[in-house]
Amino acid sequence: MRLGIIVNLRRPGAEATVAAIQEWSRAHDCPVTAIGRIDMVADPEFRIFPKSLFDGKVDMLLALGGDGTMLTAVRTVAGLGIPVLGVNLGSLGFLTVVPPYECLEALDEIRAGKYSIEERLMLEVSEPHGETMGESWTALNDVVIIKGGMSRLVKLTVTHNGEYVSSFAGDGLIVATPTGSTAYSLSVGGPILMPSMQGFILTPISPHTLAQRPMVFDASARLEISVDAVAENAVLTVDGQLARHLHEKTMLVVRRSEHPARLVSFPDHPFFRLLREKLRWGVGPALHQGEGIPEG
Repeated sequence: MRLGIIVNLRRPGAEATVAAIQEWSRAHDCPVTAIGRIDMVADPEFRIFPKSLFDGKVDMLLALGGDGTMLTAVRTVAGLGIPVLGVNLGSLGFLTVVPPYECLEALDEIRAGKYSIEERLMLEVSEPHGETMGESWTALNDVVIIKGGMSRLVKLTVTHNGEYVSSFAGDGLIVATPTGSTAYSLSVGGPILMPSMQGFILTPISPHTLAQRPMVFDASARLEISVDAVAENAVLTVDGQLARHLHEKTMLVVRRSEHPARLVSFPDHPFFRLLREKLRWGVGPALHQGEGIPEG
């Protein structure tokens, strides 16, 4: 098994973790054949690595950092079929589920075949009639259209498979995958979806009409989102990392990517345990005197 690494060197313990992995790889005949180092300062496009860095050279990619590093890694190998293991050198870590002190143990389990691969739905967003005609971007978490810094409102129109859904006036819209349902969409009132679900969420951001609420669409949906009016530029962000300005009359198409993400998982990291730990569900005073909170 050949290993690749994408590492955020600004995270504490990053260099030590890379060194430990390389030592493990030499001892177990699992060479590290490619490394992508994220420079968080020098380049605003630091999140883009060429697929050729890993294509045909690695059998598994390790993402060492926070969830942002994991998103970068997944987008880098989207379409290559390479599974990605996230090692959490950050804080929250919804996607990077393995702590650094368990990294080598996780590699031992992988080498012994004691792991599984979860396929996660990804989104594709494109601007078929704009300046970037023919170009598309993939997202594991979400696609966000949001007002510019000083604009009052952005007005957007959404159609679903050619049928008019509604016009939205507010701060913007989020289209989130099940994986991304615990990210930005959750913070503005969107639902949590099981990661294995095949669908995505349309979540308004501060809508001017309170009756507009998040909607869940089947994975076969094709959403067209047009910018009807904006005082200044609106902004498109992909996984909170790639960004470009949008103008009035811009039309975007969002749909399921034909390439799913492939994430390495272990049986001792179930989804609801992750939610309890990361969202701190059940943490607080006991309902009755002497009644504790169950560990899990």
